[in-house]
Amino acid sequence: MKKLLLQLDGSTRPSVFDRVVAFDGGADEVMSYGGVTPDSVRDLVHGAIFTRGPKDLRHTAIFIGGTDMAAGERLLAAVQQAFFGPMRVSVMLDANGSNTTAVAAVAKIGQAIGPLAGRRVVVTAGSGPVGTRAAGLLAKAGAEVTVTSRRAGDGALAARIRERFGGAVGELPLAGAARAAEVLDGAEVLLNAGPAGVCLVERGAWADRQGLRVVGDVNAVPPVGIEGVEATDDGATRHGAAAFGALAIGKLKMKIHKACVARLFDRNDLVLDAETIAGVADELGV
Repeated sequence: MKKLLLQLDGSTRPSVFDRVVAFDGGADEVMSYGGVTPDSVRDLVHGAIFTRGPKDLRHTAIFIGGTDMAAGERLLAAVQQAFFGPMRVSVMLDANGSNTTAVAAVAKIGQAIGPLAGRRVVVTAGSGPVGTRAAGLLAKAGAEVTVTSRRAGDGALAARIRERFGGAVGELPLAGAARAAEVLDGAEVLLNAGPAGVCLVERGAWADRQGLRVVGDVNAVPPVGIEGVEATDDGATRHGAAAFGALAIGKLKMKIHKACVARLFDRNDLVLDAETIAGVADELGV
């Protein structure tokens, strides 16, 4: 029986990237729909689950993508509401690659520093989808996390992350690279989750800083988000810290993404969101 993946994308055009990775992850056919809204989810889901009996539904799965994580979360809720009794299939949420990228970045940090409990971590651009997810996973693991954003924070961002993941999360503004050194005071880990082509942390703010042990950057487009980190760095020592660049994090992200797609077809009741995707990464030993 063919492994069928229903790709629901909130963007007008379904992601070609997600479609390719779905095939590489083991799907035999990918049925892609763009411009999907919560109101249109039920009929699409029912079309996918009513064609096979409960015993065969593990051969059907759903992937939720798009460029907007908040919209993806609404689609995930609508998908789960469309299920009933045994009529359900496994589903994965990875809008904009946010979950798998965040999990990969956190895994790289853990490889370098060991247990995260009690570690002081700064996540720059923590208001973005990758930053929010990474900060939440780090906090859930026991780290003391500070997220930054370009706007003066009122604490709402940190509160949202705490509500979703729990743990200790604070918030500071980072309007420009000039304030980065101040924000990094006492940090052991720095993770940049900022947009492509924007340097948020200049070399002088972090290089040879006492106590800073790990730096990671998910931005591969020059200029990189942390000056002095190479996109290909995979644990290289840079100015006294273990450095992880976007290509090294991205390589692990792809491994996790493909493994998650494969897991969707093992059973018909799996929900892969940030925490459960992190669980898959743990099982892979990454």
